[in-house]
Amino acid sequence: MGPLDVLSVGRISVDLYAVEPNVGFEGQQSFQKSVGGSPTNVAVAAAQLGLSVALATKVGDDAFADYVRARLTSWGVGTAYVGTSNGAQTPLAMAALTPPESPTVIFYRGPAAPDTTLTVSDVPADVVGDARILWISQGSLAQGSTATTCLEWMALRSRDSHTILDLDYRPSLWNSVEDARDMAARAIALATVVVGNREECDIALGTSDPDDAADALLTAGVRLAIIKLGADGALLATATERVRIPALPVDVVCGLGAGDAFGGSLCLGLISDWSLERIGRYANAAGALVSTRLTCADAMPSVSELTALVGEAA
Repeated sequence: MGPLDVLSVGRISVDLYAVEPNVGFEGQQSFQKSVGGSPTNVAVAAAQLGLSVALATKVGDDAFADYVRARLTSWGVGTAYVGTSNGAQTPLAMAALTPPESPTVIFYRGPAAPDTTLTVSDVPADVVGDARILWISQGSLAQGSTATTCLEWMALRSRDSHTILDLDYRPSLWNSVEDARDMAARAIALATVVVGNREECDIALGTSDPDDAADALLTAGVRLAIIKLGADGALLATATERVRIPALPVDVVCGLGAGDAFGGSLCLGLISDWSLERIGRYANAAGALVSTRLTCADAMPSVSELTALVGEAA
């Protein structure tokens, strides 16, 4: 068996999505269960697009862990590096659609969530080094031994490979904005591709202006900078090319999984050596399609769905 297409690292949870739009946690709600955590969702998205994918994370030793592993396997995500933290509980996340575009999320992760306890020995060095894409979420750099492990894994990689840093920012994971910015700078220096939205760029780089953020990332040595602009689409920039891709108008059901679907499609585009314009169109389409569905991992699209949405022949 050859190298993985994608090795994604970090946060995992069982997610409970409130079905009722615009009803907060103070109201009466019903919930739909799925699997979540941004790098987990990216792994599922990439696998659903036909890539060979494994997830490096840890879960508790409870029944939720069995559910998570079974669902990952059903989506084609390799679980050989999904470890178990004995005596710990698999994290939970609850989402209320207040509003649907940017739901309210409450995390139940405990003082040391299993996915913060990865060590370098949890994945063989050749698997990390040879994967065509290593996907690191900035949230994975926030706590525990996983933070330093991610930096060590990034440092193992050749600059000829795709080492992607997703600026995924969850305030509850960090002690301060300054800590998040300092760690982002360390990771950006090891990344070849960086992707984030305006808010995440402001946290990591001190600017929310898309062109200024792209310039800062390219100056830092990143080969491809991608700034997600929500309803305004996306900006993709290299040292020699810069393209803006308009958003696709959709009726949003839940905006939580859009960025992760974008990430899975980005992986497909990079491995397929697509043009920046085509990468952007497919990634935007993936995000738009998932935002019309309630959950994240369960909602990830197929290649045929994306080609239909962007108007290409499958």
